[in-house]
Amino acid sequence: MANLLVDKRDVDFVLYEYFDILKLTEKKKFEDFSKEEFDMVLDQALKFSENDLAPTNEDGDRIGAKWEDGKVILPESFRDPLKAFGDGGWISAVDDPEVGGQGLPMVVFTAANEMFNAGNSALTLYAGLTHGASMLIEMFGTDEQKEKYLEKMYSFDWGGTMCLTEPGAGSDLAHVSTKAIKVDEKNYKIVGQKIFITGGDQDVTENIIHPVLARIEGDPEGIKGISIFIVPKIKVNDDRSLGGSNDVICSGIEHKMGIKGSSTCQLSFGDNDNCVGELLGKPGQGIMIMFMMMNEERLNVGIQALGLSSTAYLHALNYARERLQGTDITKKGKSIELVPIIEHPDIRRNLLWMKSYVEGLRALNYYAALYIDKRNSETDESLKKFYGGMVEFLTPICKAYTSDMSYEICEQAIQVYGGYGYCGDYPVEQYARDTKIASIYEGTNGIQAVDLVSRKLGMAKGEIFKFLVGEIEKTIDDATKNTSLTKYVNIVKNAKDNMVKAATHLTGLFTNGQVPEAFLSATPFLDIVGETLLGWIHLGQLVIAEKKLNEIFESKNAKTDDEKMSLIKEDKESAFYSGKVHSAKFFITKILPIQEAKVKTLMDDEFSALEIDDLSFGEEVPS
Repeated sequence: MANLLVDKRDVDFVLYEYFDILKLTEKKKFEDFSKEEFDMVLDQALKFSENDLAPTNEDGDRIGAKWEDGKVILPESFRDPLKAFGDGGWISAVDDPEVGGQGLPMVVFTAANEMFNAGNSALTLYAGLTHGASMLIEMFGTDEQKEKYLEKMYSFDWGGTMCLTEPGAGSDLAHVSTKAIKVDEKNYKIVGQKIFITGGDQDVTENIIHPVLARIEGDPEGIKGISIFIVPKIKVNDDRSLGGSNDVICSGIEHKMGIKGSSTCQLSFGDNDNCVGELLGKPGQGIMIMFMMMNEERLNVGIQALGLSSTAYLHALNYARERLQGTDITKKGKSIELVPIIEHPDIRRNLLWMKSYVEGLRALNYYAALYIDKRNSETDESLKKFYGGMVEFLTPICKAYTSDMSYEICEQAIQVYGGYGYCGDYPVEQYARDTKIASIYEGTNGIQAVDLVSRKLGMAKGEIFKFLVGEIEKTIDDATKNTSLTKYVNIVKNAKDNMVKAATHLTGLFTNGQVPEAFLSATPFLDIVGETLLGWIHLGQLVIAEKKLNEIFESKNAKTDDEKMSLIKEDKESAFYSGKVHSAKFFITKILPIQEAKVKTLMDDEFSALEIDDLSFGEEVPS
């Protein structure tokens, strides 16, 4: 049944027809799963999102998280859905059964997570951060720490956060000033402040567990001197019973453009010299450990943006079918009958633009999740390492490219609504405000681009990038067998070649020591890679969809164009595959060719942004 959150038929297409995820069940890690079980999980996720999450989304925006007397109060309607995240096993869905998880493949849970974020992204953040914090304890905690915290966190009786950012430090973690003063081998007193802490306080779970970056007194300055600590809001006794306050105070929350139901907190640790944290891992491992969570959260940000893009598109589509305005332009002067705006050419172009991006971004993000599953289920260590490299390479692209395009998709959804889209009576303006944060937090998209060109492009001596280029070439070779697709094959091949040229140019700048010059083109390069990957994805999906559509035409004896069009209007499967064909052709011919101009500008050695004097940007205004 159709819904306004995600195109479930396209989710199934990507999982089963494009990626054939049932191959994962051939691995020992996933051998107990079947398609029926995957389908059941996805059906339950969609039902949960439709019935429990989506109805609370407006409350999250209109009521929001409130700060009163040092405590955060969430909208009343958030309580039951947040409890259901724990009761439904969603927090630990991908974790091993030994720690209370379901052991689901990440790619299946990623599809479910898209649905959750389409329903209420602000609410879903509380669950996502709790899983990330739990994962750190599972990976690096002692047996005692695992026994003490994991069950309560995976059941969502206790929440979790990620405490990195400090006032004045921003993304520069080397300057963490929060102190850890040793009490004994396990415990340290924590003193300091953290800001921009998602879910830093709330009144739903009985406790909140904060992983906190801090520097042990006497340890060196910089990244190498930073450790990480488990700091509960309420002290936890060895028998897991709760003690008194752990001197963790929420000193305020941010008043934001969007995701208002997600409390973004300022936290003070140890104002009364009574905040105690447990060392997680070893001294000096703080950044390494925290980045395990950061990388997961960056992929989650991509899914957050994808979910908001998906529901924005479907709402715009639904509105375009219902909104009557204007007459049929082919009957100008001959008819005064109003028509749905979906019949107007510019609206149709706008909708297909959104559809092609949402479908491409969905497959891109699922692709990264699939490589997490390949890594986690592989026994060959060299392959496991390679698959891990693929996840690392794809992470900044999924996070940054998806979030950048999500804002544009939501903007175009507003445009379909016209003036109503700008008003709070309809949800698309909230989606635009909610998705904007995705390009900023968990490392701004500029940081993601710098990471891509400085670390990921040359990773494993460039073998990861070469592998992706090879995968594109395989799809091109496969599509070449169908001569009717020659036009689309050539465009994708040209884009692939242009991407390689751009990568070679940036590598040359680094080799010549022109690091600032290379960084100047980091964001354009990430866009180029994102667009090329979506072009490749669409070409692969075009091959499958056109083949399936022709098989349906043949089985239904639809031979003429009129017979085929008639079948598409009557048969949902024909309509779906026809939609996939048109999405792919539109993206490849109307969007992907723009990439060539971006590559041309990237390779032009014009560095005005570096050469312009600060004062030449504009006259300085006295502070």
